[in-house]
Amino acid sequence: MANINFQNVHTMIGADAIVAGSIDLQEGIIIYGNVQGDVTSFGPVRVAKGAIVYGNIFGSDIQISGQVTGNVTAKGQVILGEESVLKGDIIYQKLHIEDGAKFEGKCDLVSPNQTQTAEV
Repeated sequence: MANINFQNVHTMIGADAIVAGSIDLQEGIIIYGNVQGDVTSFGPVRVAKGAIVYGNIFGSDIQISGQVTGNVTAKGQVILGEESVLKGDIIYQKLHIEDGAKFEGKCDLVSPNQTQTAEV
């Protein structure tokens, strides 16, 4: 699996947590639980195995091992793990889809110039 640097992760949503509403962060986040709302971070976003997100995800880099229903936008790379399920579109600079990942949507490659002007 390709690696994303998760050193700047300051927030974790536990496996037994259910968050109803949007999450806005300056640093990264790892989600083990259930989020029903958009996740916006200037850092990396990781959706762990068993986690569920119903909402759009915006981040510097995004790694999905759980389930996401919503669009995914990354300034850098998006990784769909082997057991991930994504129902939504992906906007990315670099994309890695592992064998076994389930993806339903479209992909749009963004040039480095476009990500500098895009809001995350």
